[in-house]
Amino acid sequence: MEQRADSSPTRTGMGAKMKTLSLWLVTCSTLSNALLIHPEKDNEEDAKLVQNYLNKFYAVEPDPNQLGWKINAESAAEKLQKMQQFFGLKMTGKLDNETLEMMKKSRCGVPDVGLYGFTLPGWKKNKLTYRIVNYTPDMRKEDVAKAIEKAFEVWSAVTPLVFTRIHKGIADIMIAFGTKVHGHCPRYFDGPLGVLAHAFPPGSGLGGDVHFDEDEDWTTGSAGFNLFLVAAHEFGHALGLSHSNDQRALMFPNYAYVSPSEFPLSPDDISGIQSIYGSRPNAPDKKPTTPNSPKICGSQMSFDAITTFRQEVIFLKGRHLWRVYPDNSEAERELISAFWPNLTPGIEAAYENTKDQILLFKGNKFWVISGYQVLLGYPKNINILGFPKEESTDSMEKGYPRLTVDEFPGISQRVDAVFQQKGLFYFFHGSKQWEFDPIAKKVIREMESNSWFNC
Repeated sequence: MEQRADSSPTRTGMGAKMKTLSLWLVTCSTLSNALLIHPEKDNEEDAKLVQNYLNKFYAVEPDPNQLGWKINAESAAEKLQKMQQFFGLKMTGKLDNETLEMMKKSRCGVPDVGLYGFTLPGWKKNKLTYRIVNYTPDMRKEDVAKAIEKAFEVWSAVTPLVFTRIHKGIADIMIAFGTKVHGHCPRYFDGPLGVLAHAFPPGSGLGGDVHFDEDEDWTTGSAGFNLFLVAAHEFGHALGLSHSNDQRALMFPNYAYVSPSEFPLSPDDISGIQSIYGSRPNAPDKKPTTPNSPKICGSQMSFDAITTFRQEVIFLKGRHLWRVYPDNSEAERELISAFWPNLTPGIEAAYENTKDQILLFKGNKFWVISGYQVLLGYPKNINILGFPKEESTDSMEKGYPRLTVDEFPGISQRVDAVFQQKGLFYFFHGSKQWEFDPIAKKVIREMESNSWFNC
């Protein structure tokens, strides 16, 4: 994604989900003191991060002995361009904020370059064994075992592969948790966040082995890092797959939470693994499925929340978001968890403040986001924004809450979302939206909710 130019500092775009017909105005001047500091060229910490990132993931070639990866001699600009190309960023060969934020995301420790699938095409057998060598104290042993079993089933469901667990001896795929320098592994972990796990391609010795960083918080849910999701990704490597640059793919290198109950392999994942092992025998022919997304041009399309962000408008629905640009080009659809990892689906309200930040709300919690970065310490309770609770640290403006219809005549229905653009407000309810002129104090147009899309 190319970085977009900023818009006027006077914008007041916002999205809001009002469960009642009351309008709540809150002074948010003390939302967060933890503003994202834009990196300077001479910032040593960022420079070190960039150097380490490029050396780990873009300056390497596969080692035919399977003991690690070899460093190649490309320039830093060439490596950076390669990274920007992989993630669909503007290929400048120079560090910008968007590139830096991408580098700060938690991810797999396997390089994004190096032809895994072509160098070692896969195991020469369909029956593979695995062994869980040790366990993380973050989870019950039975939950670890279940997560690992389910992760293997992701791949056995679409191939002839059969995975059998053994409890002693050497398995084809040895699974272990470790920190920093661990065992005889040539790849080291980096502490909390950063690299979550790594795996080795099929073969003898370390071939097929999978290691998880014990410094991470491993869980069965959306908090911390979901072991099932990370394990399923790493097992893809252990079977011979390389990284995918498709953000919908399980083999995309950056971590993004998706509910395991809704978890599908993308067409890219399925075609990749079946190119090595073939399809599952006696299975009915099925086209690869993608995560079900709402039909944006459907007559009943509605939204959970809408907000401006710089010069674009972001529409949120379930676990999906759409980005609409001023040039009215085709909207970009992404998973919320791929765009902002660790956020839960079903965001209920959103708005952009004057600090170039987005606030997202769900239940009684909210997050503050700057670009790709969720600010540290979030989510927080909405009470700190001044809602009338004893723990409020801010204050609500005098005279509020008020009925929405009193402030905006003609808006008498329940409001799903609202944002402001070019001086006008857009209120959404179900499949309809109303354009409101705050100067004339009246509704001037009624439209379909999806009128912002080229339907």
